[in-house]
Amino acid sequence: WRDRFRTHHFHEKTIMEQTYSNKIVWVIGASSGIGAALAKELSARGATLAMSARSKNTLETMTQELGSRHKSFALDITHLEQTISVAQEIKNTFGRIDQIIFMAAAYTPMKIDQMDHALAKQMVDVNITGALNVIYASLPIFKTQPTRGMIALCASVAGYIGLPGGQPYSATKAALINLAESLHAECSQTIDVKLICPGFVKTPLTDKNTFNMPFIITPQQAAREIADGLLKGGFEIHFPKKFTFFLKFLRLLPYRLQLGITRHLKSS
Repeated sequence: WRDRFRTHHFHEKTIMEQTYSNKIVWVIGASSGIGAALAKELSARGATLAMSARSKNTLETMTQELGSRHKSFALDITHLEQTISVAQEIKNTFGRIDQIIFMAAAYTPMKIDQMDHALAKQMVDVNITGALNVIYASLPIFKTQPTRGMIALCASVAGYIGLPGGQPYSATKAALINLAESLHAECSQTIDVKLICPGFVKTPLTDKNTFNMPFIITPQQAAREIADGLLKGGFEIHFPKKFTFFLKFLRLLPYRLQLGITRHLKSS
């Protein structure tokens, strides 16, 4: 029985690791954090990558590291025309785009009564407008392709519920959750829509936090969770489960209880 289990587990793992072979995957936000770790994970599993971020030099270094089958495309997703142009360039370079994984994010912790307007605008521009630009640029491409494509939007468990010190970042991530839900409702017949909601992951963004981050994991762990989850049939990929299920439960509570808990967090 143990031998059969080991054989089945090895076979299942091998299939999962090879499923990205012959896949053209556009990773947006690939220069650092979870996006960079995910690019490396998908490359190891056989994917051919189009990697985008604003940092051209970092992308070129990653391309050299991961191999010549991958290509880098410098991009500022806050500019619609540039996003459309790069999406078409990727399509022309590889002949198609199978999956688009939106990992780009801007984050600066702040409280509402101490909000820096310029930084708040940057978060909205990158996290929401950037995602809308990518969707606008990619949907026409997917419609011309014979096979069903995928768009995966990386939000966050920060978008589940309003917490002290989380704005406006949490609001942008809540908007991304809603955007992914709407995209699925409207376009699931033509594209596979995925929502990614990580908990705390140790990256240059979360290094800005000064509070204790429960259940924090490495970018490599997050990348494996995402790479595995994208191969499954569900809509949402969320992790680590001990943390995400608690927040999902909290979101289900009546506001009287929910807001009482968040007020307690503020005073702690």
